[in-house]
Amino acid sequence: MGVMLPSRKVQRHERRHEMNDAAKSNARDSGESRLAAEVTQAVQTYFRDLDGHAPSDLFALVMGEVERPLLAAVLTHTDGNLTRAAQYLGLNRTTLRNKLRKYGLIP
Repeated sequence: MGVMLPSRKVQRHERRHEMNDAAKSNARDSGESRLAAEVTQAVQTYFRDLDGHAPSDLFALVMGEVERPLLAAVLTHTDGNLTRAAQYLGLNRTTLRNKLRKYGLIP
């Protein structure tokens, strides 16, 4: 089975936010990982951008934004080898294939 590696095209809704110095400092001071600090910053920006409107399906939105690039990065690192990718992720191959299909990373 061939694996389609993700394209570099950035979707309109996928804005990348750089952490400011205060957020980096807070992450170091609290012992929070850089990834956790990035997620916190992105969610705070999302709430600010809602401008008072209630969010909808926030968990699915965040998981989709994190899970797809994680899977894509691991696939790239393993040169598309699904067995190794599944091992790295701690998933069985069937679960990995289902997730890859869900995100359009394999046909």
